[in-house]
Amino acid sequence: MGVRVEAVMGTIVSIDVRDPDPGTPAIVAATDAAVAWLHDVDARFSPFRETSEIRRLDRGTLALDDCHQDVRRVLRACEGLRRATDGAFDARGHRPGDGLDPSGYVKGWAVDESAELLVAAGARSFAVNAGGDVLVRGEPEPGRAWRVGVRDPRDAARVAAVLALRDAAVATSGLYERGGHIHDPRSGATPDAFASIAVVGPRLAVADAFATAAFAMGSPGPAWVASRPGFGVLAIDAVGVGHWSDLVEAALA
Repeated sequence: MGVRVEAVMGTIVSIDVRDPDPGTPAIVAATDAAVAWLHDVDARFSPFRETSEIRRLDRGTLALDDCHQDVRRVLRACEGLRRATDGAFDARGHRPGDGLDPSGYVKGWAVDESAELLVAAGARSFAVNAGGDVLVRGEPEPGRAWRVGVRDPRDAARVAAVLALRDAAVATSGLYERGGHIHDPRSGATPDAFASIAVVGPRLAVADAFATAAFAMGSPGPAWVASRPGFGVLAIDAVGVGHWSDLVEAALA
C-alpha cells in the first residue's frame, strides 16, 4: 500500500503500515476510513471554520446538547485535563481572544481513534504522523523499534533527539512554529522557560495535552510530566540543552 499522505486538520498526516501484507482489502479500507474520519473531525472541531460545531457552540448558535456526541466527549476530556493540570491545559485559555479551541487535545485524539480503525482491520505495525506528533504501534520490521525524531526547535532541518519506540506516542509543544501561540491560561503570559517540550506516552491525545500544559507551566512543567505514570518528557531550553526524564532516556536511540 505504501505511505498514505493527506492534508487535513491544518497539517500533513501520513499513515505508514508495515504489516507483512499492508495491501489487504481490509487494511486499505481501514486506511480510507481513517482518512475520512480525520476530515470529519476537522469539519466538526476546527476553530477556523465558521460552520464547525465548535465555532457554532462558541458563538452560542448551537447548544451543547445538540452537538455530536464526540464534541461532548472531547469537551468532557478537556475539562478533566484542565483539572488534572490545575488549569495549565484549558480549551479556552491558550489562545486569548480566540474562544473555545480544544485543538490541543483533538488532533491527538483523532489520531488515536484512527489507529483503532487500523487495529480493528488487522494492522499491527504502523505509524501515524500528524505534523510531527506521532503514534506508533508494533515494529517497522521484526526486532527493530520505530525511530521517531524530535526536531531541534532552533533549526527545522535538524533533530534534537531520536527515540526508539514501540506502542507509544510523541507530541511536541513549542513556539517555533507560530510564534507566541501558547499562553499560560492562568496568567495570560507566553512561557519562555523552554523552546520546546516533547512528551512520550501511551496515547497521543493525552501526550499532546500534557505537552501543551507542561510548556504553559514553564520551569515546573517537565517535572510535572515525569511524575505522571507512563509518561516521559524531553525539554529543550533556549540555548539548545536537552533535559529528559528516565523514560525518555531509556528510549534515546
